[in-house]
Amino acid sequence: MNPWMIIGPVLLLLIVLGFVTYAILFERKVLGWMQNRIGPNRVGPRGMFQTVADVLKLLIKEDVIPEKADAGLFKLAPAIAFVPAFAVVAVIPFTPSIQFSDFAVGLLYYMAVSSITIIGIMVGGWSSNNKYALIGGMRSAAQMISYEIPLVMSVVGIALSVGSLNLAEIVEAQKEVWFIFPQFIGFVVFLIASVSELNRTPFDLPEAESELVAGYHVEYTGFRFAFFMLAEYTYIFAMASLTTVLYLGGWNAPFGLTWVPPVIWFILKFLLVVFFLFWLRATMPRIRVDQLMQFAWKVLLPVALFNILLTCLLKEVPVIGTYY
Repeated sequence: MNPWMIIGPVLLLLIVLGFVTYAILFERKVLGWMQNRIGPNRVGPRGMFQTVADVLKLLIKEDVIPEKADAGLFKLAPAIAFVPAFAVVAVIPFTPSIQFSDFAVGLLYYMAVSSITIIGIMVGGWSSNNKYALIGGMRSAAQMISYEIPLVMSVVGIALSVGSLNLAEIVEAQKEVWFIFPQFIGFVVFLIASVSELNRTPFDLPEAESELVAGYHVEYTGFRFAFFMLAEYTYIFAMASLTTVLYLGGWNAPFGLTWVPPVIWFILKFLLVVFFLFWLRATMPRIRVDQLMQFAWKVLLPVALFNILLTCLLKEVPVIGTYY
């Protein structure tokens, strides 16, 4: 048995856990900076261990299960939400030599597996036997399914341009020009839809603290609540990585600065996307649920279709016809 089959997933999990720990701290610091507050500054030097303390607190808190909840599904929901979030990271190529699993259809795999998380969120909301949790779960299902369509369609232009669904080949195709330029329309659709898929501001209606207290995970405490948070920030890791791979050239160096290691370029682009997500939370208000759904079906979907048509015309790909 190849030992890498065991070491690889463990190493990847440690990387993701490290990112989640300090992404939460970084987000709170960024929010404090943008809102003219101090932010976490008590635990450790400059508050560096605040998230570690918060995680320890969650792990030792009592695991409360509501009396009338469906106990089996209530316990299972956080795992259903987290496992797909971690599984999709495996196909992300960080450098030419650092990729945990090289799928020929890695892009399709990402889109297919990531949609399973909807089930975990919906199950968590329903099994809690709480009206706020149920509303949050229903909102999440409607939102994620609606925005999944323009998200997938926004990357069709890239698949047509490259002629492949392999993520490493997509990065290699961007040695000369990053796809953020020729596929700018698709990039805008992808970015908006990905923020909605992450349930982040301004599309955080499934949680909506001012309306639903905490939405689908309102009844969760302790380590089960921590699992939902872990799933959310793991998806931030995955989505920021995918954005870097699809539109920002992955590990490819800009301006011919090839003397910088590829992994450094990937990390810098990745952190830029993560910062953008945190920036949105600090500045954007939450939109209404009717505006959310109309925007997906009446704006993003037609724009994504237009991007596919435009790509076909520019690449001279037959829009109608049969291949023999």
